Amino acid sequence: MPASESFRIPKHRRHVPAARQRVRKTLADWGITDELADAVTLLANELVTNAVTHCRVSHSQVKVELTLDGRELVLEVSDPDRDRLPRPHDSTPDEEGGWGLALVAALADNWGCRQESYAKCVWARFGLEEVQTHAPATL
Repeated sequence: MPASESFRIPKHRRHVPAARQRVRKTLADWGITDELADAVTLLANELVTNAVTHCRVSHSQVKVELTLDGRELVLEVSDPDRDRLPRPHDSTPDEEGGWGLALVAALADNWGCRQESYAKCVWARFGLEEVQTHAPATL
């Protein structure tokens, strides 16, 4: 049975560090550390930042979900602005922003987005071939 952790944060920049810390703790609890944990935490930070920055729905929440299923780890970040799907663009070296999706594409094994009934979800998948994990026991 897959292990999963999900939580919501208010759509405000000041809550991004809390989301990043929660992702890092969940990964550590599952025994995922080092470069993979760094990459997943960085991408969680980027995707949550994108969601709180670009979501036009007032007083909403951003959902973060991590799923550990066999040899795959999936990170999903959802917000209620379902009609604004992210689009990568080529940022110039002088631009301060616009690099988030390029990082996702570079660090994840696969990524994408989907529209749901009341939200959009941006997801990133990571293979765990060389990583020993220990998902929490279910009761």
